Amino acid sequence: MSSRLIYNIKRLVNTREESCLLRGAALADLPCIDDAWIHIEDDRIAAYGAMPALPRDLRLLIENDPTAETGNPSARAIDAGGRFVLPAWCDSHTHLVYAGSREAEFVDKLRGLSYAEIAARGGGILNSARQLADTTEDALFNAAWQRLQELARLGTGAVEIKSGYGLTVEGELKMLRVIKKLKEKSPLSIKATFLGAHTYPPEYRDDHQGYIDLIIREMLPVIAREGLADYIDVFCEKGFFDIPETEQILRAGIQYGLRPKIHANQLHLSGGVETGVRLGALSVDHLETMDTSAIGALAGSDTIGTLLPTAAFFLRMPFQPARDLLDAGCAIALASDYNPGSSPSGNMNLVVAMSCIQMRLLPEEAINAATVNGAYAMSMGHELGSITPGKRANLIITRPLSSLAYLPYAFGSDLIDQVMIGGAFVRDRPLARRPVNTGLK
Repeated sequence: MSSRLIYNIKRLVNTREESCLLRGAALADLPCIDDAWIHIEDDRIAAYGAMPALPRDLRLLIENDPTAETGNPSARAIDAGGRFVLPAWCDSHTHLVYAGSREAEFVDKLRGLSYAEIAARGGGILNSARQLADTTEDALFNAAWQRLQELARLGTGAVEIKSGYGLTVEGELKMLRVIKKLKEKSPLSIKATFLGAHTYPPEYRDDHQGYIDLIIREMLPVIAREGLADYIDVFCEKGFFDIPETEQILRAGIQYGLRPKIHANQLHLSGGVETGVRLGALSVDHLETMDTSAIGALAGSDTIGTLLPTAAFFLRMPFQPARDLLDAGCAIALASDYNPGSSPSGNMNLVVAMSCIQMRLLPEEAINAATVNGAYAMSMGHELGSITPGKRANLIITRPLSSLAYLPYAFGSDLIDQVMIGGAFVRDRPLARRPVNTGLK
C-alpha cells in the first residue's frame, strides 16, 4: 500500500465526515480546516486534520523523506505551505466526444443569427452529426482523450459525457463505444449518457415517431446489451422534442435500466422540469428559462437542477436564476456543458467564477455546487466531491492564495499548482515555490 501525506495546507476545503446532497441555504456551508494535513493511501483519502494534531506515524513520513521540502510531486510527504487543497471538480454535463469545432457558427452568431436559426439552416447539432459520420471511432477516441487530459490538468476529476451527435444507430453506438473506452483507460471517473434524442435527423423531420421508434427499438436494446450508458437524456425544447415525445423516450430508457436526465428550459418554458420531476430524473439541466411553477416543482423533488453558465454566456442568453432556485430550497449543481457549438470549454474554474460573477453565488456555494453536488448529479456522491475518509483522492492543490474567494475573483489566472486523480498527480510540473499572481503580498 502506498502512503502519501500533504501537510502545512493553508486551508483544507470541503471537509466532511459524511456527505449528502446540499439544498438551498445549506449550499453556503463549506467546512474547512486551517493549517491542515491530508493522508492518502493508494487512491483513497485515509484521514485529515489540523497540523497540531498530526499523528506521530505521519510525522515520520516527513522526517524520513529527504525530498519532502523540494516540492517534488513524487515525494511521500509534500509541503503545501500557503496553498489550499480542495476536491477536484465534478463536471456532470458535457458533450466532449465530437468530431470537429464549429467556429464558423460562432461568427454567424456574431453576425446576428440565433441558435435556433443556425439549427434551422442545418447547423448546430446536425453539423456535428455530419462531421461525426465521417470520423472513425479511433479518431474520435484520440480527440476525446486529449480533451480529457486537458480537463484533468484544469482540476476536473469526474465527468459525465453524452452521445447525441450520431443521430443514427451506427453513429450513436460509435459515440457510446468511445465513451466506454474512455472509461476503461482514463483515471477520471466517467459516466455515460445516451442522448440519441438530441434533435431529429433531416430524414425524420416530418416523421418524429419514426425516429423515436428507431431509438426505442434499435438503439436502446444494443445499448443495454453492451452496457454502453448509465443514463438517458432528451433535449426537451420547442422545435426539438415535446413533452409527450420526451416522456415516451425516457420511459423506454427506464425499462432498460437507464435513469433519466433532461435538457430542460434552455430556450423556452418547455415543461421539461416538471416532466423530469414526474419521472424521477436525476437532474434537469440548463434552466435558463424558469418560472415559479418550474422552480416550485424542482424544489419539492429529489431532482437536481444543473446550471450551465458558460452556455448562457456563449449564447448571450440570460443566466440561470440561481438565487431564486436556492431561495426556494432547490439542489443545484454546476457543470460546463463542454460542446463544440454552445460551450466550447470544459474549464470548471471559469464555470465557478462565472457563477459568482453573473449568478451571484457565493464562492462557498459555487464550490459546493461544482464538487459535492456535481458528484451527486452523477450518482457518485458516496465516492467523490468532498474531503471525506474513504472517498477517492481527487484533489486540487492551488498556488499560494490570500483567500478562497481569490479563486473566482481572479477568473483569468491559472491558480492550480497540482491536480491529483486517484492518488496520482496529473500535472507535469512540481509545486511552485513562490506565489505568482495570487493576491498575496
